[in-house]
Amino acid sequence: MSKKLLDETSKFLSFVLRHEPQAIGLNLNSEGWANIEALISGAARDGRHLSRELIENVVTSSDKKRFTISADGHCIRAVQGHSTKSVDLQFEQKQPPQTLYHGTATRFLDSIHKQGLIPGQRHQVHLSDEIATASAVGQRYGTPVVLKVAAKQMEEQGFKFYQAENGVWLTEQVPARFLAPL
Repeated sequence: MSKKLLDETSKFLSFVLRHEPQAIGLNLNSEGWANIEALISGAARDGRHLSRELIENVVTSSDKKRFTISADGHCIRAVQGHSTKSVDLQFEQKQPPQTLYHGTATRFLDSIHKQGLIPGQRHQVHLSDEIATASAVGQRYGTPVVLKVAAKQMEEQGFKFYQAENGVWLTEQVPARFLAPL
């Protein structure tokens, strides 16, 4: 399968499994799971050809591990990044490392210095334990900058952290006082 087809399908899956399942008449359960056959049918009604093989290739070949298939093979979900309020992925709280990182663009720094990191349209703020990953995320939005997050200090002050199946760290917010330039 071509990289272009895999990338286009990944973007489509992100759209419907994270943000707009109703765009193709798809229902997500409270933990974000969608029936794969219903996904294929909904995509077909939208003029897109999906197959189980294509979906499985997107899931297994993605270096970002954005999606997971249920143990029984019948359902798929986005691992994190949902903007739909009806989805609660029910991650277990975890102790974060001393420092985590957040990639953003320089054009957002003024706002971040004022209000810290907030989830925006998503449920939670996304953080990484790797500088390279945070930098790659920042590049998607313009001139990248990586911020250090004093995660352990935040946790000691009562902030909760979670980790998605793909390694992304999640928290409700990061006040500006816990941020520093790299």
